[in-house]
Amino acid sequence: MQQDKIQELIRKAEEILPNSYAPYSGIHVASAILTDKGNIYQGVNIENASLGLTMCAERTAIFNMVTHGDRKPIIVAIVTDYEEPIPPCGACRQVIAEFNPEATIAMYSTKSKKLVITNLKQLLPTPFKIKQE
Repeated sequence: MQQDKIQELIRKAEEILPNSYAPYSGIHVASAILTDKGNIYQGVNIENASLGLTMCAERTAIFNMVTHGDRKPIIVAIVTDYEEPIPPCGACRQVIAEFNPEATIAMYSTKSKKLVITNLKQLLPTPFKIKQE
């Protein structure tokens, strides 16, 4: 069942990949997230001439998820037209961990057709946390 969900998320991300705005790197990325409520949220990378203002696809999708009232991503699919699948950057790993440090991460390249599936815990074993009392 999880494999079917991953394939669905990859298709959803591929649908919006052309919407990516990447005039500086030329690397287009889209993300689709499945939540514990069964909802899917999408996002694309959006670059900016001031590179520090660039927003990754994964964070765009997470922020879309939160905007719509969901809080727990179960699977995060990351699709790129780059030669190889691209893992989430450190900032994206931390943002995903804020909502589910156990999330499954599926990375796919439309060019090589290569799929890599891992768990966020493997990519970010010790996320930053602030204890709340």
